[in-house]
Amino acid sequence: QVQLVASGGGSVQTGGSVQLSCAASGRTKDAFTWGWFRQVPEKEREFVAAISWNGVYTRYSNSVKGRSTVSRDNAKSTVYLQMNNLRPEDTADYYCALRRGFDFDGYDGAGQYYSWGQGTRVTVAS
Repeated sequence: QVQLVASGGGSVQTGGSVQLSCAASGRTKDAFTWGWFRQVPEKEREFVAAISWNGVYTRYSNSVKGRSTVSRDNAKSTVYLQMNNLRPEDTADYYCALRRGFDFDGYDGAGQYYSWGQGTRVTVAS
């Protein structure tokens, strides 16, 4: 079992930045892919970013590409999402997730991940 705890959300002005973190505890020795997703009320959870087990590969949704950076610190079992130049449409609850294994295929599918953090809210004021 792996437990995830996300942090770093808050309220920022348009154009501001935020860094989200997500720490894993429990069975963290295995290789796994990290993903970040976000969700607003009455909409499905959407993919934001992912990073492969070794940090070599990263992927972003078109909506955040060029404004965000996903990174990981395996020694700390932690993943980060740096988001810059925030827009009101970035307002959402952000969730970290992970899935075990070396395969990076399907990184953008929420159903591919088996462990989820509790969500951290980012509010971007216009």
